[in-house]
Amino acid sequence: MDSNERDERTGFEIAVIGMACRFPSAASPAELWDNLENGKECVTFFDKEELKAAGLEPAYYNHPSFVNAGINLEDKECFDAAFFGYNPVEARVMDPQIRILHECTWEALEDAGYSPETYDGLI
Repeated sequence: MDSNERDERTGFEIAVIGMACRFPSAASPAELWDNLENGKECVTFFDKEELKAAGLEPAYYNHPSFVNAGINLEDKECFDAAFFGYNPVEARVMDPQIRILHECTWEALEDAGYSPETYDGLI
C-alpha cells in the first residue's frame, strides 16, 4: 500500500481499542491466544457411555455421520441480570448467547477504558 492509499478516508474507519470473547477454555482474548500458541485442544470428545447418560438416543450416536464432539462455555449460567437491568424471569428466558453478548460487550468497554455512563460519544 503506498502513501496515497493510506491518506484516503472512507468514513468507515474504525479502531479496535478493547476486546472480549468467550471460547471453550478461554474467557478472554489472552487465554484464547495462549491456547492457540500452545496447541491446546478445547473441544470435548464424548464416548458412547457419556452420550447415553446425557439422554441421547443410540440411533443418533451410532449413525456414521454423527460427530461425538462438543464445546462447553464455562460460567454461562453466572449472568448478573440485575447489573444489566433485567429481572430474573427475563434473564431465565433470554437466549444464553444474548447474555454472553452483554457480558462481552461490557468487558470490551472495560478493556478499552470507556464507561458508557460518562462517555458522550458513540460507542
